[in-house]
Amino acid sequence: MAFLAGCSSGGVPNDTIANASGGTDSPAAARSPDGKQYLAQPLVKDLFFADPSAHVFDGKIYIYPSHDVDAGIPDDDLGSQYAMHDYQVLSMDRPGGAVTVHPVALDLKQVPWASEKAWAPDAAYKNGTYYLYFPAKDKQGVFRIGVATSASPVGPFKAEPQPIQGAYSMDPAVFTDEDGQSYLYLGGIWGGQLQRWATGKYDPNAGDTDLKKDDQPALSGKVARLSPDMKQLAEPLRDAVILDEKGKPVLGGDHDRRFFEGSWMFKRGGKYYYMYSTGDTHFLAYAIGDNPYGPFKYTGRILEPVQGWTSHGSVFAFKGKWYLAYHDTQLSNKNHLRSAKMTELTFNPDGTIQTIKPFKD
Repeated sequence: MAFLAGCSSGGVPNDTIANASGGTDSPAAARSPDGKQYLAQPLVKDLFFADPSAHVFDGKIYIYPSHDVDAGIPDDDLGSQYAMHDYQVLSMDRPGGAVTVHPVALDLKQVPWASEKAWAPDAAYKNGTYYLYFPAKDKQGVFRIGVATSASPVGPFKAEPQPIQGAYSMDPAVFTDEDGQSYLYLGGIWGGQLQRWATGKYDPNAGDTDLKKDDQPALSGKVARLSPDMKQLAEPLRDAVILDEKGKPVLGGDHDRRFFEGSWMFKRGGKYYYMYSTGDTHFLAYAIGDNPYGPFKYTGRILEPVQGWTSHGSVFAFKGKWYLAYHDTQLSNKNHLRSAKMTELTFNPDGTIQTIKPFKD
């Protein structure tokens, strides 16, 4: 689930610069608890940011992450330990460059309908306005998706007074196609509550994990076209179905390939790449389709398991090269205090992606 990351109580009063090599005084020597050398170093070393949604606006990279804080809550399967309450935007002029951590862009205290859990967000731009999409629990403890707007890519953002009607669960991601039409992807099982919406209506008694129907099609992430003002759904949510090599929906028991959380959509070579996290098996996987709705044929893994429980990322292009933004727990070794990272992505001639290992051989 877009279990957010980022530690630090409150925001920074002014923009601060963090060394992109981050992490340790000698990044090249940084090792995991079992002695492995990390492929990449944290973008920020003195705060915790996870679930990085990266975009290029006006030739500059902006990352919209969750901001992990330590609330002293023990780990559990519902993500109670992920108690994030605000959002800060990161920016850089180029991959590997200095990272600016901007002031708080939105705090849940400024969202009338929200109560807690500012989990993984995403952003979009249209006609001079920047849009921040975010999940949070409402006053009844149900995850909803909200939207906030700003004239600046780094905020501050002003939230709409009500969540997006017809949207639910968590991990919103927005994809804008070449024709200018934007689509909202969302969903996450377990703590993200997607299993409670299996009938189309919220059922608080539907369970705390998945549907536990291993021999039936797995729960799907959801997708819908956004309205022209980017603030509502233009249609009901539909399933973003992932198919196996036989053209059949991936089953619920196929934990190496089934959807868990963390949808991300990008387009390359006329094909639509649907990336997602497999959750309890810790892969970032991808499936390819011919349109934004799918179905999408499972194709492989983008990222092998990182250090830490969650895996959530984004893919973006910058000056002819492709990159993966992701997170791990290098700096804290705690599941709820994660650090955003970035590494280059390599495509094969047939459009498949070379799987990335988060540690060096």
